[in-house]
Amino acid sequence: MKLSKQFPLNALRVFEAVARLGSFTRAGEELGMTQTAVSYQVKLLEENVGEPLFLRRPRHISLTETGERLAPQVTEAFEMLQLAMAEARGETEVTLQITCLATFASQWLARKLGNFQLANPNIAVRLSTTDSLVDFGREAVDVGIRSGRGEWPGLRADKLMDVYFTPMLSPALAESIGGIHEPADLLTLRIFDPTDPWWHQWLEAAGVPIPSFEKRSTSFYGAQAYEAAAAVAGQGVAILTPDFYPEELASGKLIRPFELQCTDGRGYWLAYPENRRNVPKIKAFRNWILAEMNVAGTGGS
Repeated sequence: MKLSKQFPLNALRVFEAVARLGSFTRAGEELGMTQTAVSYQVKLLEENVGEPLFLRRPRHISLTETGERLAPQVTEAFEMLQLAMAEARGETEVTLQITCLATFASQWLARKLGNFQLANPNIAVRLSTTDSLVDFGREAVDVGIRSGRGEWPGLRADKLMDVYFTPMLSPALAESIGGIHEPADLLTLRIFDPTDPWWHQWLEAAGVPIPSFEKRSTSFYGAQAYEAAAAVAGQGVAILTPDFYPEELASGKLIRPFELQCTDGRGYWLAYPENRRNVPKIKAFRNWILAEMNVAGTGGS
């Protein structure tokens, strides 16, 4: 297809930035343009399309229905152009920026990520851990692995796994009090983290009256993986997700004294901007991780 001289390439570039960042001002900062110039380019594109692409309100803009249809296709097109230019320059490697919760990263992703890179040698991976919800519009991040219910405006979320939890501890610690025979026995030991709602939910499900933890020293390690490490060392009882610790359970480093496990309805999700769902590197990672997690629907777009 031959592009005419009237094809609004610059206007499309500006539109993509405004749609992604949700702001004329921020788009201008990214592109090195004034807000007036950004508005002018968007107006040119709207005249070319024949319809408004943004709803303009005081201190807020949002995409119209036409804008919502156009934005993901424009984003994908520019991603493909960047890839084509990189290949033309001999830069065959692209970078995938991943943010992830520390426990999922250490107990699952870091152990598997090499398989993704073997299958996709042209994609370099950059992994960072954080408990914060990353702003995809402001930060250079492609995908994030989050805990929740998969409801984040503007993002597509694919469920990776449901989360269940149960108390776990070292066998040596259990033996130190003559074994764990009933759920209430756990309360004679040090608890990581007694303020965690998971403890209250599990104890209630086990029929144990919820004690007052006010007089106990509160141990908060910031991530489940760290509490698991402390539990392996015999320092206390942690409430953990068994799916993350199959090796520790199989080797006897940890035991789960009761089969009872609970869920609060949350899970781990792969999240990324809806308008970037077809970007090749994101699509490749999505298909790979859903296949690794044995989640149905790995071939979707």
